[in-house]
Amino acid sequence: MLRTTPLRGARKRFSRGVSMLEVLIAIVLLTVGLLGVAQLQFKMQTAELEAYQRTQAIVLLQDMVDRINANRKNAADYVTAAPLGTASTIDCTAPATLALRDQCDWHSALLGTQETRAGAQLGAMNGARGCVSNPVTTMPRQLVVAVAWQGVSPTVSPNATPCGQGTYGGDDRFRRAMVASLTIGCLQNDPTTGACVTP
Repeated sequence: MLRTTPLRGARKRFSRGVSMLEVLIAIVLLTVGLLGVAQLQFKMQTAELEAYQRTQAIVLLQDMVDRINANRKNAADYVTAAPLGTASTIDCTAPATLALRDQCDWHSALLGTQETRAGAQLGAMNGARGCVSNPVTTMPRQLVVAVAWQGVSPTVSPNATPCGQGTYGGDDRFRRAMVASLTIGCLQNDPTTGACVTP
């Protein structure tokens, strides 16, 4: 009778277990996956901050547009010689006119004075600046209101307004801007001269 004996290698083929190489590969894959999730989380937080700042800019932009609309007769008084907000030298101790009081209120809002924590002003965007220009001075008069601030990452430089240009680290790709154009028409003309009587 012929007898067969099992080979030594055949027994090893049936053994179960995990080799050290498989464990290392699993750790590397897990690490790469966790780093990807961390980077995604960082990008989400950056996008959330950018969206928050853009929302704040829209609110502040609409605030000044509404203030000018409420005082249309004196709209030219809202034009700013220099940007309001960060690094502004506007004197708000005793504003003499409604337009100056509105500019002072807007200046405070651009600085974020409504929301503070431990003395730090937190209610506005990074380096917020506001500008009002009057490119068309004849009726119908046109005013351009702009809000500029510093973004977190570089994008395309906004060409719609010069407000805040060159003030955010020398790289204008960090500057963000929101612009609103406001046209003030004439409500009543003088019948003999055609000049605007009531803006």
